[in-house]
Amino acid sequence: MSTRIEENEIHHLGHSTVYKQEYAPEVLESFTNKHQENDYWVHFNCPEFTSLCPITGQPDFATIYIDYIPAEKMVESKSLKLYLFSFRNHGAFHEDCVNIIMKDLITLMHPKYIEVTGIFTPRGGISIYPFCNYGLEGTKFESLAEQRLFNHKSV
Repeated sequence: MSTRIEENEIHHLGHSTVYKQEYAPEVLESFTNKHQENDYWVHFNCPEFTSLCPITGQPDFATIYIDYIPAEKMVESKSLKLYLFSFRNHGAFHEDCVNIIMKDLITLMHPKYIEVTGIFTPRGGISIYPFCNYGLEGTKFESLAEQRLFNHKSV
């Protein structure tokens, strides 16, 4: 059995899947980073993200990219999948979605650095690609966040 399961760090993995029908940040789970002495990048590609326009109720589709440099905790991928699925019936603008995702992951993990990008499919002939990021204050990662934000180029 996985030491992570034995240590009660994760609960969704290996159990039946329950999909929340409303925005559910409480499904996010983290586990201990076993390589805290290393700075390294973790990348998630989430190509099936959906949410609802808060005005029209029409579905919005996107690929969400989540990149982070972990500190003590890391996000467990099945819980991330369940969390992102919980946006399916949630009404939020594209820019709100990426900022909400980033803030929830910061609350969960307290990463050294994180960025979230949404590549939303066109609706009404316009595509929106919001980007947000955060670097741990008072560290080199705060400078990294500023640098990546000011040099950010959309697809």
